Amino acid sequence: MGFKCGIVGLPNVGKSTLFNALTTSKKAQAENFPFCTIDPNVGIVAVPDVRLNKISSISNSAKTINAAITFVDIAGLVKGASKGEGLGNKFLSHVREVDAIIHLTRCFDSEKIQNVNKDVDPIRDLEIIETEILLSDLESLQKRLEKNNKKKIEKYELDFLEECKKLISDGKKPDELEKKYSKDLIKKSALLSLKPRIIVCNVDEKSLPNGNKYSDSCKKKFPDENIIIVCADIEDQIMGLEANDRKDFMVESGIKSTGLDNLIKTGYNTLGLSTFFTSGPEESRAWTIEKNSKAADAAGVIHTDFKKKFIRAETVTSEDFIKYEGFNECKNVGKLRLEGKDYLVNDGDVMYFRIGS
Repeated sequence: MGFKCGIVGLPNVGKSTLFNALTTSKKAQAENFPFCTIDPNVGIVAVPDVRLNKISSISNSAKTINAAITFVDIAGLVKGASKGEGLGNKFLSHVREVDAIIHLTRCFDSEKIQNVNKDVDPIRDLEIIETEILLSDLESLQKRLEKNNKKKIEKYELDFLEECKKLISDGKKPDELEKKYSKDLIKKSALLSLKPRIIVCNVDEKSLPNGNKYSDSCKKKFPDENIIIVCADIEDQIMGLEANDRKDFMVESGIKSTGLDNLIKTGYNTLGLSTFFTSGPEESRAWTIEKNSKAADAAGVIHTDFKKKFIRAETVTSEDFIKYEGFNECKNVGKLRLEGKDYLVNDGDVMYFRIGS
């Protein structure tokens, strides 16, 4: 369990290098020419969690299963992609099912790495991508709202889609509709312009600690958005090292956290997600749920029958589980609670579900 991120950007901004670093793979071609990525690359990454490692050790679990993030890297977009420029915009279909979109933008000067534009301007580049996403959404909406297709759509959804189409046709983002319509309907629409956005500024090595004039311009232009600074080349080097060497390299380079760690933290916060754990001799596992999920819904993430047959949840905090070394001692010192189906699960809860027959 986890979430799924699509990586979009102009050609040669470092998408494939970042993808390879995040997924510790070499699936994506990272060459110094535009459109070196043709087919989408998909990578699944375990979410590091020191709490899970400690919980698993205490339970002497045979398996430890982390939550996971899926990254999807697609071909670069250019201005006019909706009209067939470059490789067109058909590749955006590969990220319609993701939970959030990473907008990667070039924030470094280099004579060695080709740039599809004459100069470095991350604001312009982000606006190009946003425009192409809106045009792609408009194209999708027009197809769905054709006469024959409209008959298959419920009125509530039809109203939503028509409002989206009108706003985009008027050159506006449809995000104002998020307050009017349900989260489930918005997710079902698969409109890219309504997905949470994380802006990632790809800087040069010397700019990694504090950013530069390009990343500063992004922060100034988008003060309320999630912005992360990475150096894709350095990230690739870090993730290629063994764990101990990685720590030493980061200390020597003055890097406090990896781009992957920052993306995970930002992604969970942006999407309103949290983690609970299950633990026993067979396995200890991290599960991803929406914040303020009820205990019965959390049980349903494990198996749909668990929600239907939910009785109680034996619950302790991960801090207490680790401090008192397991469920039994937590029970002895009064730290174990029996929670009902409407209990709101807290991040880090360790739970054992009692299920009826």
